[in-house]
Amino acid sequence: MKPVVIILLFTLFAGSCYKMTVTYGTPECMEQKIAAFSKQAVCSNAAVKLYQFQNEAVYVFDPGDCGADLLSEVANNRCQSIGFLGGIAGNTKINGEEFSTAVYIKAIWQK
Repeated sequence: MKPVVIILLFTLFAGSCYKMTVTYGTPECMEQKIAAFSKQAVCSNAAVKLYQFQNEAVYVFDPGDCGADLLSEVANNRCQSIGFLGGIAGNTKINGEEFSTAVYIKAIWQK
């Protein structure tokens, strides 16, 4: 086999080992944040979900339910963390408002 064919085959197989699928229209900085989260997510039901909260789109990085005290980070569409939900304290507020008022839009990424 020629070296070019071997390199081409290697590239094809190496690139197909892992493909992260993120919903179309997700900001590029958020795609990078999701890629990092997906590599460290341990639980089989980890996900990133899009909500409407306090008049803006926010993303909840849900680590799943395989740990008792795991925190879910909440980030705005500029990739800035605005708070955390859950954890040992059971936090339910972001910026002083109950997150239960958020409107679920869709899952952006799921493990």
